[in-house]
Amino acid sequence: MKFIDILRDHLDAFNQAYEQQITTAMRQAIYSMLSCRTNTERTSHWACQSCTHTTDYPLSCGHRSCPLCQHNTTTDWLNKQQAKLLPVEYYMVTFTLPFELRVIAKHQPELIYQAMFSVAASVLKAFAKNSKQLGGEVGFTGVLHTHNRRRDYHPHIHFIIPAGSFNKAKNQWLKSRGKYLFNAFNLATVWRARLLKQLTKKLNIMLPEHLPKKWVVDCLHVGKGLPALKYLSRYLYRGVLPDKDIISDIDGQVSFKYQDSQSKTTKIRTLPTVKFLWLVLQHVLPKGLRRVRDYGLLQGSSRKIRQQIQLMLAVAGALPQVVGSLEVPELKRTVVNRTCPCCRQPMRFMGIHLNRRPTSSMFTA
Repeated sequence: MKFIDILRDHLDAFNQAYEQQITTAMRQAIYSMLSCRTNTERTSHWACQSCTHTTDYPLSCGHRSCPLCQHNTTTDWLNKQQAKLLPVEYYMVTFTLPFELRVIAKHQPELIYQAMFSVAASVLKAFAKNSKQLGGEVGFTGVLHTHNRRRDYHPHIHFIIPAGSFNKAKNQWLKSRGKYLFNAFNLATVWRARLLKQLTKKLNIMLPEHLPKKWVVDCLHVGKGLPALKYLSRYLYRGVLPDKDIISDIDGQVSFKYQDSQSKTTKIRTLPTVKFLWLVLQHVLPKGLRRVRDYGLLQGSSRKIRQQIQLMLAVAGALPQVVGSLEVPELKRTVVNRTCPCCRQPMRFMGIHLNRRPTSSMFTA
């Protein structure tokens, strides 16, 4: 059972039901997904290196919401982030947008998501600067998720943070000690105050009359960083619902499975097909909005400092192997490989054949 097949079969009904709510970004995502690996007017041309066989393959759409695409992109991101890992404990801090502001986020997603990133990052930097244990420069990576496990609209940002900071003046790594990095209740208080100020004073957004006094911020110890990175990468570039989780599409009803966050058990949710399509497509992000952002020591510009920290920790015995040089080779992007159907030898990519550019009118009734 594939999401794209369900979308194709019920597109007219979806367009009719949600005509006033479908954004330009959603229409572009729909067009891309329905064109993925089926549009023969744009193909990649391959030639065998051992025999004379040549063949053309329809192109993947490359859209980050497409469940068929971007596996290599996710792998590349995970490898890149893994190269930044430090041999220290990690925390995951999650900033959640309260229910009362989600209607505004749906109508102005770019403004709200940008504000969430900038404010949450400023809060973390301020807490690190004022921490008695830290006080130096920290690094963290933020990933925007717009849904919960049931795939309801639930915007929040996960930040993965190494438990320590770097003091440039002393050229010293300061290790955070204890079970807690920051007080979650204090984080939530500052998060609320700063985000509301950003929305009202700088963005001039009218807010609802009744807002909760207490907001939610979680700060959890996650051990080593790799498991947390794998969790964050799960929905980065391949849509919000993997095809393997769709169970059935029968009599106008779609069922999919998910893991309940409280009981940790697998549950099944069933919705009318058109509502199911909206449930998934409402999470398409505005074009150009970066879902993943690096800050401080984890930015690309901090590569040399990060390598210096890795070497310092290696010398201190935190790494099982000794780092012999600060120079770490650049990671190479994952390369697509194809095998010749005739002789089973590697094929060579020869270029893209483009006859004419198709229009999206056929997909946007």
